[in-house]
Amino acid sequence: MKKLLSVLLCILFVCAGLPVAVFAADDYTIVSPYAQVVWDGDGAWGAYKGNLHTHSTFSDAEMNLNEMVLEHYNQGFDFLAMTDHGVTGTPWNEAPARLPLYWYQYLLGYKQTPLTDEEFAAVTDGSYPVDGAARGKGMVCVTGGNELNALTITKCHVNGMFLPEHVGDNYLGYENDHEGAVRLADKAGALSFINHPGDWLHSNRDIAVVSDPENVHYYADILLKYDSCLGMEVFNERNHTTPYDRILWDNVLMECLPYGKRVIGYSNNDAHFHSHVDSSFSVFMMPENTVENIKETMQSGAFFCVTRELRNNDLIGPAEEFDVRYSETPYPAFRELSVDGHTVTVRANNCTDLQWIANGKVIAHKTVEQSEHETTYVLDLDSVENVKDFLYIRCELFGEGGATISQALILDRGTEPKTYEPDTSARAKLASFGHRIASLRIVVLFQIIADEISSSVRRLFTRKA
Repeated sequence: MKKLLSVLLCILFVCAGLPVAVFAADDYTIVSPYAQVVWDGDGAWGAYKGNLHTHSTFSDAEMNLNEMVLEHYNQGFDFLAMTDHGVTGTPWNEAPARLPLYWYQYLLGYKQTPLTDEEFAAVTDGSYPVDGAARGKGMVCVTGGNELNALTITKCHVNGMFLPEHVGDNYLGYENDHEGAVRLADKAGALSFINHPGDWLHSNRDIAVVSDPENVHYYADILLKYDSCLGMEVFNERNHTTPYDRILWDNVLMECLPYGKRVIGYSNNDAHFHSHVDSSFSVFMMPENTVENIKETMQSGAFFCVTRELRNNDLIGPAEEFDVRYSETPYPAFRELSVDGHTVTVRANNCTDLQWIANGKVIAHKTVEQSEHETTYVLDLDSVENVKDFLYIRCELFGEGGATISQALILDRGTEPKTYEPDTSARAKLASFGHRIASLRIVVLFQIIADEISSSVRRLFTRKA
């Protein structure tokens, strides 16, 4: 009997210790890009509104360079990068390269005019008036931006950032080829991110393409090959052609994180017209608004992505589509996103709904009754089911003024990242060769013509039926 009791007690002790043993084996640290941000008190960091993807009549926009800069200044932007197609940005009081490709702008009656020296000084120091009075804070000029692949029908655009002077000028690019543009920026010692991936995928026609493993790997492969390629746009302009890029981002994150690659999400208005300016933008958390801090924050991910218009979807929301551009309704704003052990605290205002995403799925949701008041939400991951499978978590705010989302917070379990080895097999080389042939500009043009003829024929027979 004593031996039996001893055995039973041993079993009980072992069983009692099992939860502790399982937890210890799955222990993790939440690595946040906002860890260094000072949210309140002395030395609190500022929240700076900015845009890193903008156009003018120096490429294909309908707003002159001086008009585009002043419109952003009037709408309260704190920093701006001009990224005309195949034109590397210069200080706003200097004309960038005038490419023959865009001489048609003169035929349409548009001008190509930079700011005057006086306007540039007043805009950058904040003395330029808004509604008759000095704005009081300057807008930082970020130079060296260029939307590479200037003449591609397939919209395989890459934003080169901090490019040396004239590097990337007149880079026309190749169809269905993001990597060539990324490689150009990398060799120049610059940074890059992929613009509006859903536009290249035509995801507005079919949401399934953003979860297609082949498409996901296409982007993950580029991001894993080049450290200087930081991530991709998750919001672009009005999100008409890119409504599901957040879902694509989640999928790319899940492929890249095991290799130690954090994929940063960007948000830009891609402005070509006045109506685009108040569409999508970023809010950078920085101790001071300088070019150096902007570059560092681009790489650290200590910023939030904001959009004023978004289509609904059943996977991660929103439940209803919205368009609140120029409504003057304040956008949802993070006032804090801090980590303590396995808990994350979010303070936010102008928010009606808050949700957490992990591995592409909603894991927690809160509805806020008084959106104008500050709300606090504490996520305790130890109380969330299946946390052992999570690679990351990220937070999204929805409100009457749009949507604001955080970067991914990584769940680091201390395992060594895998080494990425691109596929160099004969099959992969053959597929790459076939891709290059199918991506010849003449082939792409014939394919577009064939698609248009096919669509016209279908519409004709539909009308007759």
